[in-house]
This record gives sequence, C-alpha cells and structure tokens, in this order.
Amino acid sequence: MSSRPAGVSVPVRVRPGAGRTRVGGCYDGPHGPALIVAVGAPAVDGKATEAVRKALACALGVRPGEVSLRLGATSRDKVFTVTAPPDSWAGRLVELRDNG
Repeated sequence: MSSRPAGVSVPVRVRPGAGRTRVGGCYDGPHGPALIVAVGAPAVDGKATEAVRKALACALGVRPGEVSLRLGATSRDKVFTVTAPPDSWAGRLVELRDNG
C-alpha cells in the first residue's frame, strides 16, 4: 500500500498589475527556480495571490482546489502546493518554465 504525498511545492514569482494574465518563464528566486506568473490583479488584500492560484491551476491543468498557497502571502516570491498527482502536470510545469 503506497501513501499519497501531501503535495508538491511550486515556487512562483508574481508580477501583479500586468496588462493580461500570463504564465511562463523562469526566475531565479529565493525558493529555487520559480515559474513567472503575471496577473492583472493588484497586490492588495490577497487579490493577486488568488489570481495567481487560479492562473497556476489553469496553466497546469489541475483544479483550483488542488493549488494552495504555502509561503509568501505578502511577497512576490511565493510557494504554492499542488496536491494533484504530479505525473499529470509536472511535465507542463517544466515546459512553462523553459518556454516562457
């Protein structure tokens, strides 16, 4: 019997206030190579964080409920936890980091 992991950490660099939502590119952040996520929402009252959570879920092809903030509530450098099985989205994450 195998135990399912609690989730995989995904470092993200947030660019709030962008003209449009865009997921892609790599940033050498404090939590390791981070996926860049630009969102139109302002960095006020968690609006950008929530927009990033939804954009990340969409880009990885997982449900928004499978993505949650783990670190960095008030920082541009965040770490999200993705609880969906990694074999369904890990390859997409690499593509997004490499081809942004």
